[in-house]
Amino acid sequence: MPMHPHATINYPEYIWPAGKSCAVVFSLDLDAESPFLWMSRGQEIKHLGEIEQRRFGPRQGLARVARLFEEYDIKGSFYVPGVVAETYPDLLPFLVEGGHEVAHHGYFHERIEAIAPAQAEEYLVRAQELFHVQTGLKGLGHRAPSWEMTPEFLSVLQRHGVSYDSSLMGFDHPYEVEGLIELPVQWTVDDALYFRYTNSARDKTHPANPTAVLESWIEEFEGMRECGGLFMVTIHDWISGRAQRIRMLRKLIEHIRRCPDVWWARAHELAAWHGSSINSKRFLVPAHSIDTHF
Repeated sequence: MPMHPHATINYPEYIWPAGKSCAVVFSLDLDAESPFLWMSRGQEIKHLGEIEQRRFGPRQGLARVARLFEEYDIKGSFYVPGVVAETYPDLLPFLVEGGHEVAHHGYFHERIEAIAPAQAEEYLVRAQELFHVQTGLKGLGHRAPSWEMTPEFLSVLQRHGVSYDSSLMGFDHPYEVEGLIELPVQWTVDDALYFRYTNSARDKTHPANPTAVLESWIEEFEGMRECGGLFMVTIHDWISGRAQRIRMLRKLIEHIRRCPDVWWARAHELAAWHGSSINSKRFLVPAHSIDTHF
């Protein structure tokens, strides 16, 4: 039996505006201590190592990234868990005043597939209300914690006026899942894959050599230029806000800036353009998982 009845390999080429070859979005998941708190829920926290490491993000890392973006006139897209905005109430206004996009990233960095749909919806609404109080903004974008999603939650996002999602990887350019615009991410350009280290059992290896990571990211960018894709960089406040990684990001930015055929955009600008462009509805896919009953 087919994996789903509407599968096709016959998709057209993605068309970027003004003859551009690809688009670049610098996104930052401003997790701070939220993943640690979610994993430790219901427990007494007696150790400070990881939580202090993560608090480096809002204390210093975010400001360093913001200064780097200002140096090169980059407007980024910042995905912020509700509890982080609640804990640091000056954070969202700071980003908005700097011309950056703010968007949702769960409330406690909860994994969508691991909780009840009603609870996931409750957390989304709670985050939307908080963001509106702090910024006056509604209809913001969304990125799922840990980049996991369910068909049910895609419907929840649309029902509550979310303008786009950025959690999935079904194309390497914008597309639509059941009518919701999807801006794809990539593990290969996520700093956590290379540099996340907390001296815990979750660590797979030691942090990577930033020179090697820079070379890999430049190759990924050049590949996207050739293939006409979206180069969606994902960094984290507590990881790439460190001095060594700031130097790496500066070199990456300088390389991309030498390429005039690139469209620099915030994610919400990209989503709005996609929805009104010739690409709209050309890359529409269903939001259901594979039937394994065979």
